[in-house]
Amino acid sequence: MKLKFVFLLAFIGQLGLAQTSSTPSKAAEGKPQSDVKSGYVSVNGLKYYYQIQGVGEPLLLLHGGLGQIEMFGPVIPILAKNRQVIGVDLHGHGRTGLGDRKINLIDIGNDLAEILTQLGYKQVDVLGYSMGGGVALRLAVQHPEKVRRLVIASAPYAKAGFYPEMLPQQEAVSSAMAEAMKETPMYKSYVAIAPKPEEFPKLLDRMGELMRANYDWSEDVKKLQMPVMLIYGDSDMIRLDHVVSFYNLLGGGLKDAGWNREYMSKNRLAILPGLTHYELFLSPRLATTALPFLNGESGAESWNSLVDKK
Repeated sequence: MKLKFVFLLAFIGQLGLAQTSSTPSKAAEGKPQSDVKSGYVSVNGLKYYYQIQGVGEPLLLLHGGLGQIEMFGPVIPILAKNRQVIGVDLHGHGRTGLGDRKINLIDIGNDLAEILTQLGYKQVDVLGYSMGGGVALRLAVQHPEKVRRLVIASAPYAKAGFYPEMLPQQEAVSSAMAEAMKETPMYKSYVAIAPKPEEFPKLLDRMGELMRANYDWSEDVKKLQMPVMLIYGDSDMIRLDHVVSFYNLLGGGLKDAGWNREYMSKNRLAILPGLTHYELFLSPRLATTALPFLNGESGAESWNSLVDKK
């Protein structure tokens, strides 16, 4: 049981760092963000909870497994300084009820497209972490017109992207672990805000069912037309050879970019040093790495332009 529990933590990517408070995020240096708008949207038999804060171009922010909007901690204020951040509690997570449906990333991707429509967004940028990264990928594949730019953080495109020794442990996740988890931040944050806190064991069963399902979305990745950025820690739970394969499927890393960037892919890859899967979602570097890409900024000026200025 102890080993299974350790690998459950590995999958959900929160370890002991998830936030337990449901209060809105505050900006850096103690300055409050603009007013936080929150509410519920009914989609396909579920009532999804959302929060909107900050000003600027809209950015849909999707959390990891067994988390909720607030698990991004200090990342949200950085994003909300110049972005309108739309946080959604995913199916069965946070304030969004479990209902009678299976937890399925394809279905959640369809739900999010409808949520965006009901909230009045024609198109948004998307940043998804871990399970939220998988949902973000499905949203972009199934509803490409809704996604302007896409950032996937610490998520694979196929089940085989996880280290192989982790897979049997992930597949063993079930309600049998519920009692052992009662002192963890995952359980405490869930029961603090969930509409039916007693459904936590059922949520674990649904998550275990999700993790037992095989998938490989490599062909879907090849079809993506919007700019995509991949972000991982150098000690992530996703195999680095899989990360490179993901980037290759997007057309990146296949040849030299050229003296004047003429062969450079529109897509980007970032591997952040000194970060694991269990810290990336709380690191300010997630925001500061993603924002230049989301804003359409290039990495640096060319050597030619530097010399010509002299």
